[in-house]
Amino acid sequence: MRTNSLFLDLAEKRVSVRQYTDEPVPRDALERCLEAARLAPSACNSQPWHFVVIDDPEKRRALAAAASGGILPINHFVHTAPVLVAVLATRPNATAAFGAWVKKKTFAMMDVGIATEHFCLQAAEEGLGTCMLGWFNERQVRRALALPTGTRPLLLLTVGKPATPPPPRKRKPLEEIISWNTFT
Repeated sequence: MRTNSLFLDLAEKRVSVRQYTDEPVPRDALERCLEAARLAPSACNSQPWHFVVIDDPEKRRALAAAASGGILPINHFVHTAPVLVAVLATRPNATAAFGAWVKKKTFAMMDVGIATEHFCLQAAEEGLGTCMLGWFNERQVRRALALPTGTRPLLLLTVGKPATPPPPRKRKPLEEIISWNTFT
């Protein structure tokens, strides 16, 4: 079923990377990733996101500690990433907030996820690796970044040059995840 598609090639290239070189990430590559995120669609054009790029070594260590400490010591690889990005949810506009309340769906979270994936796809295009982290100490991240009221850190991204080629990914076969016209 696979056809020659640049986008499918890019989607296949985008994987979670957990081992990075210490090579610096070019600022212009990060700016293109941020531009891709900025262009993402959102409910009622709310754009309820803000990206904080952390490349200062001291701040990066503080955020890495927030992502790798605690009861379950996971995500130790975050310390090897030369850049971290905190993805924040900001207040959505009134129309999106009302729609979310009526439909009981958190549109802002979906929007942030879409924008973050746009960032990650552009990073893959740049030859950079990323990994989205949702498991971190939110209080420590809020403190380290001096976040204002009304913003919430939803994700941390690691960004850098992959140290090794990623292993093959296991994906369910297409026929296992789709139905046509009714759920089967």
